[in-house]
Amino acid sequence: MSSSLFQLNSITRSDSSMHLLIPSDLLIPVAMAISKVFFSDLKSGKCSSVVEARLLWFWEARNVKRGGELMWVDMLLIDVNSTLMQATINANRLPKFRERLAAWTMYSVSGFDVARCAQNFKLADSSLMIRFDDSTEFDVLSDPVSPIHAEGFRFRNQTELVGLANTNTQLPDIIGEIVAVKSTVSDPPEDKNRVMVTVKLENDVSVTLSLFDAQAVSFHQKLGGMRSDPKVIVATSINPKMVGERLFLNATSGTHVYYDKETHAGEPLFHRLVARDTGLPSAAALLKSYAKVEPVTIAELTNFITTDPPQVMSYVYAIISFVVSRVEADKGWCYVACSKCSKKLQRTVTSFECARCNNLHAVGSLRYRVEMVVTDDTAEGTFVCFDGVMTKFHNLRASEAVQLLAEEGVNPEDSVMPPFVAGMEGKTYTFQVRVTSYNFTVNHQTFTVSRIINEVERAPAPDFVDDGGDDNEDDDAPNGTINREKSGSGKGSCESSKSAGKKPIGNVRKRARIA
Repeated sequence: MSSSLFQLNSITRSDSSMHLLIPSDLLIPVAMAISKVFFSDLKSGKCSSVVEARLLWFWEARNVKRGGELMWVDMLLIDVNSTLMQATINANRLPKFRERLAAWTMYSVSGFDVARCAQNFKLADSSLMIRFDDSTEFDVLSDPVSPIHAEGFRFRNQTELVGLANTNTQLPDIIGEIVAVKSTVSDPPEDKNRVMVTVKLENDVSVTLSLFDAQAVSFHQKLGGMRSDPKVIVATSINPKMVGERLFLNATSGTHVYYDKETHAGEPLFHRLVARDTGLPSAAALLKSYAKVEPVTIAELTNFITTDPPQVMSYVYAIISFVVSRVEADKGWCYVACSKCSKKLQRTVTSFECARCNNLHAVGSLRYRVEMVVTDDTAEGTFVCFDGVMTKFHNLRASEAVQLLAEEGVNPEDSVMPPFVAGMEGKTYTFQVRVTSYNFTVNHQTFTVSRIINEVERAPAPDFVDDGGDDNEDDDAPNGTINREKSGSGKGSCESSKSAGKKPIGNVRKRARIA
């Protein structure tokens, strides 16, 4: 037969010398033999089929216990059917693929392993995930067989987020309106940064989104540099938590944040908010007012509250070094507080009454409230230290201090001021203070001390949780409002140095216990 009709190809078997002749036009190219599948078709095991998908975003997973050692890169992919699937590339294989990784880009993927994904912190609804190995092909796709959606979000409403809270099973996405921003990021950024964003979801339900460390710095810098007022936020892969009865959303390593029209999903909401003309202040301006964690003088602090407009949810932190010129002994040093609401109790002949709780037989506990006049080179000001600050600084509870005084027939709140409190007069301290809307009122020009900083300490960034109110424990706040100081762990945020005042006071505590 003429070779012009077709060529014969020789295939040699390994177990014999037999040759098999096959016409070349019957050979099927290997690439054509690989079928295209969807994510929904995948099964556990090795997959040689081709999947066409878009890379939505990717991020690094690092081991914080080993100095941030890179472990792998996580990715979230979406196929033509809008099915999401997580994929991962181990650190030792990353050099082969790193230069090709680009968000929103389409790829053809083949020769990968399909495994069951962990049931915790899932980024997609699928129970499977893709793992790249040495034989994986990952090529940019310029002409897909079918169009692939550019976005893929798993938005959840407030009810669904509450259902997922504290389960650590799913990491959903949210979309909403930016209402307020708080930041502990300084310039230049330091350690333990945090940003808290109040986001209004559908049905006017507000939640708090927290970002930490590098993500907080990135958010702060981007928001602070915006020319326009961002109204819409889209945040991916957040971890919902319930603290008490409130819902909080924590960012994860896979969280990506987008504003306004940066996503197709956010664009309709952005136009609705613009049309509504909310009149909200600039989020960038809000950020700047929340981010003051810097040394200031008393004159600068006083000027701030007299020249700036009141801010309903303002948290301005400042560091002040000064001399305590006078401890206001006539204002007392403690009060009996309601053990339930912390409001000052009214003493009767036989019991304590709490007007706030409407309880005629309230249970009370003794709390510090020390008012002092301080001066620096610029001005004089009045500062108040409440129970948490004084207890931590002196390492002695107010109830224990009363036992030391041992005044018979004298109510504790009327007793003489303890020597270690009066002894603060004339000494130099560094205070971290907090300014809230409370300080902008005409009848309340005192500043709340949130921490007394030891000389060897570095001034810390505040750790706070927005509980909808101010943060001090003042019992004489207007309209009977109580202001509590909380942190993300449920502990007070004013933590003085454990070594501050410990040595002499530790001996006092021992004598009190013996007595």
